[in-house]
Amino acid sequence: MSIKGLNILAVVPARGGSKGIPRKNLRKVGGLSLIARAANTVRALDWIDHAVISTDDLEMAKEGQKYGLDVPFMRPDHLATDKALGIDVWKHAWLACEDHYNKRFHVSVKLEPTSPLRRPDDIDKTLRMVIDQGHPAAATVSPTPAHYTPHKTLTVSREGIIGFYLEEGAKFSLRQGIPRYYHRNGICYAATRKHVVDLGMIIDRDTAAVIIHRPVVNIDDMFDLELADWLIKQEKTQQ
Repeated sequence: MSIKGLNILAVVPARGGSKGIPRKNLRKVGGLSLIARAANTVRALDWIDHAVISTDDLEMAKEGQKYGLDVPFMRPDHLATDKALGIDVWKHAWLACEDHYNKRFHVSVKLEPTSPLRRPDDIDKTLRMVIDQGHPAAATVSPTPAHYTPHKTLTVSREGIIGFYLEEGAKFSLRQGIPRYYHRNGICYAATRKHVVDLGMIIDRDTAAVIIHRPVVNIDDMFDLELADWLIKQEKTQQ
């Protein structure tokens, strides 16, 4: 089922190298690898025309194929380092898929495996911000806890003296007075072809926010893996 006749591409970026957790995208939470969880979410959305994994790693490519992702290309080495930009990886995948499938994709969603608590509805809402609301891009975000905001952030000098990151930080001892802040959680990005391929952008001034209020995890270290596994178990017990 297409949406308004548009060709829609899903990209799951999963490079082989990872310094924090070796082979991170193959690590399991709730009994499934991070790649498998991203792929399973994609399979629940019948409006996606093609879903691919962008990887430089053969084992990860096979894991993607096992759970329904196409592997029309292997990611080149210069886009598989920890310095490679997300926009360059997305743009490369977009153009490589257009060449492989011989079709133009109007819109794409990017789903990072390191956010394993995504739901199909999260992706649908993000895409609708682009297709129905007319934004060139949309991204999921989570509210930032007050104690992690700039108003609560401290600095420590070479002499070991505490300072405030913001000059007015000393005034905000109570979290109720701190403005609302949000951070990217990696669950979903959606954008038009012009935004990614032509302009080379992901988030700009007209990127719509899809706010995720439930607890989610963007995995960087072993604690995040354990927390994600625990949250998934909690979700299962509540169903």
